[in-house]
Amino acid sequence: MSDQPTQINFTIIPADDPVESPSPRIYANFCSIAHTPFDFTLTFCEVMPLSEKEIKAAETDHVVRAPVRVKVVVPVQFVPNLVSALQEHWRVFSESYSNVGWNKGAGPIH
Repeated sequence: MSDQPTQINFTIIPADDPVESPSPRIYANFCSIAHTPFDFTLTFCEVMPLSEKEIKAAETDHVVRAPVRVKVVVPVQFVPNLVSALQEHWRVFSESYSNVGWNKGAGPIH
């Protein structure tokens, strides 16, 4: 009998069944990223158009507060695969929608 563990290959797919795993769709148009030696925290916020009062306040203290919609903490080992997946999806998206005016030559938005 072998003491070596058996390797099993499998694919993980999201269980997007609202009955099995109810999860609301959350919209965010800003992401703040922080890290420790162990994990990365992605804080997703929704930034709404500013009122005149908020614009004046931002001119004074250079801060705009945005409500946090969700914080996602992932282990450091997860980040390279996340970056690769985002780059691949961005490549496919760019090729698929290259005729859309707002996508032409656009760099990262921060």
